[in-house]
Amino acid sequence: MNYIDLIGYLGSFLSCITFIPQVYKTWQTKSAGDLSLTMLLIVLTSTIVWLVYAFALMLWPVIICNAIMFVLCAMLIYFKFAYKK
Repeated sequence: MNYIDLIGYLGSFLSCITFIPQVYKTWQTKSAGDLSLTMLLIVLTSTIVWLVYAFALMLWPVIICNAIMFVLCAMLIYFKFAYKK
């Protein structure tokens, strides 16, 4: 593995952790009213597009990152509907 691959994996890791605090806070407080459904749907759509692209080129850092982002974003969308008042 060369340094460019390491940079790719580091970037993937950093991108993946961006939603973790929000998922945890939303789950903990059982409140998702302040989350923008439009933003979540855009992120979900972009992760799907990135996954198609990454699988076509077998870009593992991009696949890993976007697979995790897909799950986290899907969880937030679920919370948005599940915790509706």
